[in-house]
Amino acid sequence: MPESSRSLSGPRYSIRFVVIAALFVTCLLIANIIAVKIVELPGGIIAPAGVVIFPLSYLFGDVLTEVYGYAAARKVIWLGFFCNLIAVLAIAVAGALPAAPFWQGQAAYETILGFTPYLLIASFCAYLVGEFLNSFVLARMKVATNGRWLWTRTIGSTLIGEGADTVIFILLAFGATGALGLATPLPFAVLLNLILTQWILKVAYEIVATPLTYVMVGYLKRRDGVDVYDTHTNFSPIVLGAGREDTLVRAES
Repeated sequence: MPESSRSLSGPRYSIRFVVIAALFVTCLLIANIIAVKIVELPGGIIAPAGVVIFPLSYLFGDVLTEVYGYAAARKVIWLGFFCNLIAVLAIAVAGALPAAPFWQGQAAYETILGFTPYLLIASFCAYLVGEFLNSFVLARMKVATNGRWLWTRTIGSTLIGEGADTVIFILLAFGATGALGLATPLPFAVLLNLILTQWILKVAYEIVATPLTYVMVGYLKRRDGVDVYDTHTNFSPIVLGAGREDTLVRAES
């Protein structure tokens, strides 16, 4: 298997990369929209409906980092952020526009799609911290393990990334707002239960989906002939300019 060190400052991505990136963003947008519904899962577990699909964004994020590297995943993470921001702004503008006299759905629209500012802030902060941690941990573990034991880094990165995402969102959305008098305060035991329940669900999702991750990663590495190792990557979430980033690329022969 030949190896080469190359710059990824101006890559040309395959259609398969574009598809994975599109699926990542789609899962993120859908999860944020359907999260307004609270569902009861088997075992009496109460959780936002977004937990049904949101973990898939981590799965696709794992695939992007594992195959194409941290620098490529970073671009998709920011793409997801700005696409989500556009969706939120569009929903807000549509809600603010006067409803037609015969349309009786304004109250329902605001109930389902009306986002409160502090929930948006909590969601955006949790997303960025969680996704970048997930990608960073996976990339570093890949180099440390020399590309072996894929399952350890997909699950390990999810433990940390999803953990950070869940803790930040719950504490900001429900803990901080309650402490500041913006919402009804929740007891610490309730906050802790929300955090642990959602974290366990998301990690379990990743574990169950591990065979699918193996199939996707193997397919993409073979078809695109690339397997990026982030040996000298700038892991800053924000990179200004077209800086050069050297990575070790092991292409399939």
